[in-house]
Amino acid sequence: MEMTRTGNGLTSQRKVAIVAGSALMVMVVAAAFSFGFAHTQLFVAGDGEATFHNLISQSGLFKAEIFGWIIILVSDIVVACACYILLKPVSKHLSLLGAGFRLTYSAILGIAIMNLLLALLVANSADYVASFTTAQLGAQVLFYFHAFESIWSVGLLIFGGHLLILGLLAFKADGIPNWIAILLLFAAGGYVVLHSFELFFNEYEAILSMLNTVLVVPMTVGELSFGLWLLFKGGKKPVQKQNSATASL
Repeated sequence: MEMTRTGNGLTSQRKVAIVAGSALMVMVVAAAFSFGFAHTQLFVAGDGEATFHNLISQSGLFKAEIFGWIIILVSDIVVACACYILLKPVSKHLSLLGAGFRLTYSAILGIAIMNLLLALLVANSADYVASFTTAQLGAQVLFYFHAFESIWSVGLLIFGGHLLILGLLAFKADGIPNWIAILLLFAAGGYVVLHSFELFFNEYEAILSMLNTVLVVPMTVGELSFGLWLLFKGGKKPVQKQNSATASL
């Protein structure tokens, strides 16, 4: 693959890698805030009234959470496109499939975010609030939060498929360390296993808690390592199919 250079000396692949890595780092920060902090502060599992009161008393935090999810959504689209461009020399068809998986996940995440917007409408509409009891409003808000998490879990199953393809492409590529590929494959397995249980076996809370504790580390490390590698090392050596300069399977 012929590499072109910009005025500052960066190759085109290096620029794409920096864009992808930067978007992934933005996602890490946004996810840490929106899900790791704001969501856990506002959502009280099994207690709709408490959750509703949190939305009323901390409406600014809830709006910031939703804005964070929108940032994640946009960043996911950027990463999907950038990874396709970066990995197309390895396998055009496989990289396109991987990008399709991530874009599908992004669309599902967008649907999930709509439920948070509906919860915000419930909490912010004075006329609507006056028409129902606190228990009824709490039940609606709780439903929207559960819908958000369930729909997001469906998306994360597909996201696991994206990471699986990404890991396979990394193994096939000349230019990406094998340890990155291994971490991505572990992360892919973690997403599939954890969110399959979240969707279909959520009554087994002890098992879910154990899986979350065990799998959260490889899931986080896999994505974070890939993002950091892209940001600091990606594209410096041309990413192409091993032993071949062709981009087909």
